[in-house]
Amino acid sequence: MSSTPTAQLSDLGVSIWLDDLSRDRITSGGLAALITERNVVGVTTNPTIFAAALATGTTYDDQVRKLAQQKADVTRAVFEITTDDVAAACDIFDGVYAATHGVDGRVSIEVEPGLAHDAAGTIAEAQQLWKKVGRPNAMIKIPATIAGLDAITETIAAGISVNVTLIFSLDRHRAVIDAYLSGLEKAHAAGIDLSTIHSVASFFVSRVDTEIDKRLVEIGTPEALGLKSKAGIANARLAYEVFEQAFASDRAQALLAAGANLQRPLWASTGVKDPSLPDTLYVTELAVARTVNTMPEKTLEATFDHARLEGDAVTGTYDEARAVLAQLEALGVSYDEVTALLEKEGVEKFVVSWNELLDTVSAALEAAQ
Repeated sequence: MSSTPTAQLSDLGVSIWLDDLSRDRITSGGLAALITERNVVGVTTNPTIFAAALATGTTYDDQVRKLAQQKADVTRAVFEITTDDVAAACDIFDGVYAATHGVDGRVSIEVEPGLAHDAAGTIAEAQQLWKKVGRPNAMIKIPATIAGLDAITETIAAGISVNVTLIFSLDRHRAVIDAYLSGLEKAHAAGIDLSTIHSVASFFVSRVDTEIDKRLVEIGTPEALGLKSKAGIANARLAYEVFEQAFASDRAQALLAAGANLQRPLWASTGVKDPSLPDTLYVTELAVARTVNTMPEKTLEATFDHARLEGDAVTGTYDEARAVLAQLEALGVSYDEVTALLEKEGVEKFVVSWNELLDTVSAALEAAQ
């Protein structure tokens, strides 16, 4: 048995990615230390993370000053700052990338959230970000909106690795896998080496519980309250079943035989929002091989300190998970309504964070002139 819970999680086949990035983490050596001390093998970012990083400290001051001298506008400044951070993080994870043959050592950067319903705009920015970062272990994050599905296919078809984000429903997860496979088929027809293309499907967990638990409390019956904090895990476990079924298909198997990689499920939003719950709940209950768990630092440290892992927690739980969702529907909690709302709110929250990021950088540029 490995000595720490994070090592045990890795031994189970779960890749631990940090859900955070800042220049201070990069330059201080803190990010590199997490590879050896916490078994971290990747990083995810989003507009909220960059907005928080830019709002504190002085590590961006020199670059902001140079950009101000160049008369860069705020859009270019954000593009330069964020892609520089991602490129530097990619370099830190280069050893992991090589050791895992490209499966891990990944650093994700998201397209501007305002493009979430603009397929052509998303495709264009995905290509720009990929070219600017210039590292094979980068991943471009594309939201799983309806427009995003077309963008995923075309971005994968161009040989660019994609982290599909903001997945809440099982039907959308199926559509995301289909978009990935369609992209691989196009790439294969174009003569692109499929082994160089990687993807993860980021399935959000705690946000599902937050929204459904609110509705269960409003219902207030013992039966309703007894279902609190069960939906997120049930939903994610069924997403793993979708993954297993989809990649067992003849279509997927043919692509895998041609050198393609699995699109692994990634558990996102794994920080526990309800303080009455165990702080490692969305780690221990979703531990299963061929997945990624992207954790905020607080969840990572809790996992390292006291997570109790008991092997595969997902395979074989599907009937029980389906029963949870059926009970919720019977109580009048609409799965389709909740997941549609969460997607809409997810995009809106990232747009707000993006605007905060623009405001922060704009103010910094003005102050540096």
